[in-house]
Amino acid sequence: VQVAESGGGLVQPGGSLTLSCEASGTGTRFSVYAVGWYRQAPGKQRALVAEIIYGTKTTYTEDVKGRFTISKDAAKDTVYLQMNDLKLEDSALYTCKVHVRVGREPLGAHWGRGTQVTVSS
Repeated sequence: VQVAESGGGLVQPGGSLTLSCEASGTGTRFSVYAVGWYRQAPGKQRALVAEIIYGTKTTYTEDVKGRFTISKDAAKDTVYLQMNDLKLEDSALYTCKVHVRVGREPLGAHWGRGTQVTVSS
């Protein structure tokens, strides 16, 4: 399974970005059932920002609630993170973690390399 993030960039405070996380290579045997977006700023630990469990629920860390929205493309294994009203402290490397399973049996997770988000005036 390959995971690729895109959509990062430089944006001013108050601006918006949409990140994409695309999973490929699952074939017909594996399926994706959940995706989490994480971020890591310099000198800080990587932390979960938002997570979507397909067909079940979405969760957000408190400091992005109301500003970020996680969603899934209905036709493919692509998950988006819409980020609005960006703040300086949102600057980080954003990485997605894709959870796969066979049938209902979880197999593990795969990470992408990340996409950099820089919020600066």
